[in-house]
Amino acid sequence: MKINKAFQFRIYPNNMQKQFLAQSFGCARFVYNHFLRQRIDYYAENSKGLTYYNNALALTQLKKEPGFEWLNDMNSQSLQQAVRNLDTAYSNFFNKKAKFPNFKKKSGKQSFNVPQHFNIKDNMLDIPKCKGIKIKLHRAIEGTMKSITISKTASGKYFASVLVGTEISDPIYSGGEIGIDYGIKAFVTTSDGEIIGSPNYLRKSELKLKKLSKSFSKKQPSAKNRYKAQKLLARQHEKVSNQRQDFLHKLSKQLTCDNQAIYVESLAISNMIKLHTLAKSLSDSGWSMFVNMLQYKGNWYGCKIIKIDRWFPSSKRCHVCGYINENLTLKDRNWLCPECNTDHDRDVNAAINILIFGRAGIART
Repeated sequence: MKINKAFQFRIYPNNMQKQFLAQSFGCARFVYNHFLRQRIDYYAENSKGLTYYNNALALTQLKKEPGFEWLNDMNSQSLQQAVRNLDTAYSNFFNKKAKFPNFKKKSGKQSFNVPQHFNIKDNMLDIPKCKGIKIKLHRAIEGTMKSITISKTASGKYFASVLVGTEISDPIYSGGEIGIDYGIKAFVTTSDGEIIGSPNYLRKSELKLKKLSKSFSKKQPSAKNRYKAQKLLARQHEKVSNQRQDFLHKLSKQLTCDNQAIYVESLAISNMIKLHTLAKSLSDSGWSMFVNMLQYKGNWYGCKIIKIDRWFPSSKRCHVCGYINENLTLKDRNWLCPECNTDHDRDVNAAINILIFGRAGIART
């Protein structure tokens, strides 16, 4: 089976290379924002949109116009890729996979894509117009390299993400089947009764983030110390994000390797976050990211991920006799079924119901 896989490595450019990369980030950001503005204005005036080919032709003309010659200092394919990324963002919006594209900011994460003519050899990375960037290859690159994305985080670190095409053996579906229920205190509860607690990385770093944020806000806009404070704040946010992703990667791999089918709820996370009492805990949990990891790792390791309808009353239904407890509230963590006298743990009961109805093919999305 053919799959695409990404390998991310830390790179260490020197001062001259940093200057070139900064210029490349700026060119890619300018092209993306320029044609996003052009698309918005064109639609407002003509009630129809522009395509990738319209923007690609306009980019060629833009590079010839007086005052925009500096765009020629960057790899032309990377500029074309910025236009293609904008077209992909529009497609995701119209397919209801993402929100409307935003303008890119200089203060955020910076990146540009190199689709061809790059090379990695002897811990050195060569890209068009910039050779010999030191790269830390902490693991072997498996597969055929297809493209590379150079990025800079808000904390000032540089990375190269290599997209490769590789062959893996067809997955063998073996193991058990489980249902999974999401929670706040417990990150997930399985139908086997296993409770995996929520690590709450954001809440554990909340006081430090608050202190760093307060220090940053007090600095004058033009002061050098403001940049230092911003960098410290970005590093702490990056640490929280890395901790969360590490936890989700390890858990998703464990579950997909141990089971041949996992039944999960299809929750509307974006709507749930609107509840201010739960917003911070929901954002800290990373449920959407976790489900995405389950799906692509399930394809790799032989595990089917099946979603259950969000309106299915998994928590309120007794998995033994089928009684529906209409009076169950969010604060009720245990409840006794009046029909069969079964004492239920709310989350375990929900996970068992998800497994039962998932196997039966009922309430699937």
